[in-house]
Amino acid sequence: MRSILFASALALAACGQQPAPEDVPPPAPLEISADAPQITAALADSRRPAEDAARDANRHAAETLAFARITRGMRVADIFPGGGYWTRLFAVAVGEEGRVYPTIRPDGVAGEYETPVIAVAAQYPNATMARVPYDALAFPEPVDVIFTAQNYHDMALTDYALGDRAAMNRAAFAALKPGGYYIVIDHAAVDGSPVETNAQTTIHRIDQAIVRREIEAAGFVFDGEADFLRNAEDTRTVNVFDPSIRGRTDQFVMRFRKPE
Repeated sequence: MRSILFASALALAACGQQPAPEDVPPPAPLEISADAPQITAALADSRRPAEDAARDANRHAAETLAFARITRGMRVADIFPGGGYWTRLFAVAVGEEGRVYPTIRPDGVAGEYETPVIAVAAQYPNATMARVPYDALAFPEPVDVIFTAQNYHDMALTDYALGDRAAMNRAAFAALKPGGYYIVIDHAAVDGSPVETNAQTTIHRIDQAIVRREIEAAGFVFDGEADFLRNAEDTRTVNVFDPSIRGRTDQFVMRFRKPE
């Protein structure tokens, strides 16, 4: 179809006519390589603790930043930032002209008031803590990327009271610039598994198809997935914190786009 549209545009140009806007395909997004300068700089940042660097290969940090299309000058929201692993990487990758918003609930949960990411953000002048409910995401400016890794499943756990997933997805949609990306990484559950809601019995996984369906319902367009965190040896039936699989779970990586 792209080649047909391109040929049509050439024919119209030859006749001195300009193609109608709806006949011109949108430009292809710029693909980022895992060894792009901003990514290399992020991984080499001397402020990163040794334990973070030791996790880079297992977490496929370079590939993840490339998949999220992180470039200089971007505004990135890091949802559920934990200890700040991704916040550090984003802060360097977007450069001084960019901005990162590590985001935690205003009332704190599971020790979030004491979370190390607060200290991490203080190390980076372009990182600004955002304290907003997860299901009412909002930032001082529209953002280019909203990113969350290994936490989407937690939204369903009633004991955690983190908020409504559908509302979070709608808020993410509203907070993004047109053309912006919503990146979700999580531990894969067995296909067809129901969403777990009991924090006492959960194995901290979620069915990829459910996540995709919920995010698309908010208006997002599925923009691709990556397989660098896949592990066919994971049965998807064991708790992700079990020593037999911890750090090696089968994970899905999906990218969604807000239409322009």
